[in-house]
Amino acid sequence: MTTSSAETAAPDTVLSQITTSVLDLINLIVNQMNGILWGYLLMYLLLGIGAYLTLRLRFIQIVNFKEQIRLTMVARSPDDAGISPFQALAVSLASRIGTGNLAGVAVAISLGGPGAIFWMWIVALLGMATSFAEAALAQLYKTRDDSGNYRGGPAFYIARGLNMPWLGALSSIFLIFAFGLVVNAVQSNSIAQAMHRAFEVPEILSGVLLAGATGLVIFGGIRAITRVASLLVPFMAGAYILVALYVLLTNAADVPGALVQIVKGAFGLQEAAGGAAGGMTAALLNGVKRGLFSNEAGMGSAPNIAAAATPVPHHPASQGFVQAFGVFIDTILVCTATAVMIILSGADKMVDADGNTLEGIAMTQQAAAAFLGPFGTYFIAIAVLLFAFTTIIACYGYAESGMVFLKKDGPKALGVLRVFLLLFLIWGAVQSVGVVFNAADMSIGLMALLNLVALALLSPVVIRLARDYQAQRKAGQTPSFHITDHPDLAKGVDAQIWK
Repeated sequence: MTTSSAETAAPDTVLSQITTSVLDLINLIVNQMNGILWGYLLMYLLLGIGAYLTLRLRFIQIVNFKEQIRLTMVARSPDDAGISPFQALAVSLASRIGTGNLAGVAVAISLGGPGAIFWMWIVALLGMATSFAEAALAQLYKTRDDSGNYRGGPAFYIARGLNMPWLGALSSIFLIFAFGLVVNAVQSNSIAQAMHRAFEVPEILSGVLLAGATGLVIFGGIRAITRVASLLVPFMAGAYILVALYVLLTNAADVPGALVQIVKGAFGLQEAAGGAAGGMTAALLNGVKRGLFSNEAGMGSAPNIAAAATPVPHHPASQGFVQAFGVFIDTILVCTATAVMIILSGADKMVDADGNTLEGIAMTQQAAAAFLGPFGTYFIAIAVLLFAFTTIIACYGYAESGMVFLKKDGPKALGVLRVFLLLFLIWGAVQSVGVVFNAADMSIGLMALLNLVALALLSPVVIRLARDYQAQRKAGQTPSFHITDHPDLAKGVDAQIWK
């Protein structure tokens, strides 16, 4: 009997060992790919292409800054096939403004010191040009789905602009997996943890309630998503910035000192003088990484909603200006507000009850509590809830664009995607997100890599669009774009949309 039991157990033991080995191998591959993607390729590609586009577009993000604000607020076109420019901005901000703006900034400061924020500003400045480029291309190469709504994004301009439909399909698969499922599990986990810390709400309950609220929105389609985002995003971002302004105004005398810390820390001067850990290298690396994750410029996510807009005026470049402004709001306003609160409060130097240095959302909550009392902790928890919830519905909207490109946008296919999303939200609320977060990083990284290559190859088209728009504005005209006036750009462009 003993021998028989050992023999019976042996196959299970072998199977368990094989399973463990396979999972370890997958984790090793994912970690190595992330190390290559984020440690080498993407950091230099994102900064390099951002700098290249900034120079070739003649600092368009600065020269035409007023145009960005003006176009964001224009009235909607009577073309019912698309959403308004403001709605497109709201959805893209819903994706950009998330837990990274609260917890991510804290991570950047804890690892790179206050100087990391300076490099986040630089990344945002360059990213505004990148965002302009990808949104303009998304507009130019957009099409209509079976319901008559505009659809577009990296998959579309890769397939139509570069005539590489197979690569566009691959880009869509990465988009669906990363933004439709895995990233949303991470957001669900952040909400569940924040609500448990602030209000002792069980994680599973947060996951179920979040799935229910998300289902009410996403089963209404892209227009329901834009309606919710256009209401919540201005409210949440506005409330957060108002609280930050209150803190700044009531501590106005200390604000210049905080800004000096940021600038000195960016070049290692603060650390050299005070002997603190960090230095220019740490500030640079962490500022760049957190800046890229926060504003998403070049990743290929925001162009999916930019393509859904009816541009006002009727020119692809107009939506490019709107999305460039979104990068400014995300990093220069929201991230800076978080950073200054943390620096002024000294939360980056505080420890918890166990003597560990505060990090992540705990640091931001402590910073808010230092100025607002217990209300600050609750306020940050609610902010995380709203920020992450709008990120979830925006990311789903991006995934839906990927389904359209793959021609899998029928009711059954979209229904399956939506159900899987809700399951991922519940699962993410109660599970560790280490492996899932790595998988999301890999998918986003691969998607960004394809997008950046496409932007580099299609940069002459972007420059043509920008020059054409600026020339018409300089001549006192309302810019318009007709593809018949640009026959060399006609390949892959829907002539009915740009007639």
